[in-house]
Amino acid sequence: MNVIRFSDLCAQGAVATKRVFIRADLNVPQDAQGGITEDTRIRASVPCIQMALDAGAAVMVTSHLGRPTEGEFKPADSLAPVAQRLGELLGRAVPLVSDWVDGVTVAPGQVVMLENCRVNPGEKKNDPLLARKMAALCDIFVHDAFGTAHRAEASTYGIAEYAPVACAGPLLAAEMDAIAKALLAPKRPLVAIVAGSKVSTKLTILKSLAANVDQLIVGGGIANTFMLAAGLNIGKSLAEPDLLDQAKAVIEAMQARGAAVPIPTDVVTAKTFAADAVATVKAATDVADDDLILDIGPQTAQALAAQLMRAGTIVWNGPLGVFEFAAFENGTKVVAQAIAASSAFSIAGGGDTLAAIAKYGIEAQIGYISTGGGAFLEVLEGKTLPAFEILGRRAST
Repeated sequence: MNVIRFSDLCAQGAVATKRVFIRADLNVPQDAQGGITEDTRIRASVPCIQMALDAGAAVMVTSHLGRPTEGEFKPADSLAPVAQRLGELLGRAVPLVSDWVDGVTVAPGQVVMLENCRVNPGEKKNDPLLARKMAALCDIFVHDAFGTAHRAEASTYGIAEYAPVACAGPLLAAEMDAIAKALLAPKRPLVAIVAGSKVSTKLTILKSLAANVDQLIVGGGIANTFMLAAGLNIGKSLAEPDLLDQAKAVIEAMQARGAAVPIPTDVVTAKTFAADAVATVKAATDVADDDLILDIGPQTAQALAAQLMRAGTIVWNGPLGVFEFAAFENGTKVVAQAIAASSAFSIAGGGDTLAAIAKYGIEAQIGYISTGGGAFLEVLEGKTLPAFEILGRRAST
């Protein structure tokens, strides 16, 4: 993807004394008292900020946090806890600036945090006046928030249109590179795992992938719908019977290309959805009317693991079963460990997927872990993200 990279500008000495506006994704989870409960996104933002400081820039950083109402700032919307944590990570004070749209005072070698950008009226609808004001604050705009790359807002898209220079920060650039490696020029076979509770939420993803991948593995409630489409009884399992035609179309699209959607040959069932429910392994043809399918069976898990070991590229979105319950985690665990052991380049994304990766301690064995949920899904759908489009356009003008 042809974009200007912030790292290249720094290496060229083009950043010294410049005013640099970084759009980061610092939307971290907080407890009832406003304390940060998990700081991965803040830590992920540090390399870009430190890169700008080391290059001698005057640095401004902003992000959204939560779901504030535009024009109605409340204390709960404040980035103050984020600024404090960022300061701890950087080893320096990070002043928080409110009412910053009409001007910011910051000197080369300094960094300030600009209060929650989604409080600004016009942010979400990408108001041109607001975008121009933001652009006027800087010499260089750096988009480093992949989690917002699918949104065309004033602080993610509009500012990139009007800033003197618009470029990709190291986090966004890494996402671009991983996506290109996995989807645009993959090493074959390309295997995609798409799992989750509903086919309807990922139908466009399944259709898009069916035209490109060599193997399409489905799991969770999605797999139940595909089992139903294959003529199997799924008992009272979660499924979407009204989408059987769509599931069959995906199966047929894969078959037309000489590929396949593997249907589970065995499953793990229970009579109730509970952590302490009795788990029973059954052949996929033996599911009773009062059974709930909560995981793929060990035979299916091993078959999928063998396929993954032969893959050249693996795209993973979603656990294979109710992995939060110990009795129904084997499918997800076996597949996760196979991805970790495979020599394939792997890219994984989505909140539940990241939770599974963390649970099984395989972070270091995954080729790339995507930081954006919605943005990652839209990439899998085959969409061009607004951030990629505008940065590509600015790089060519």
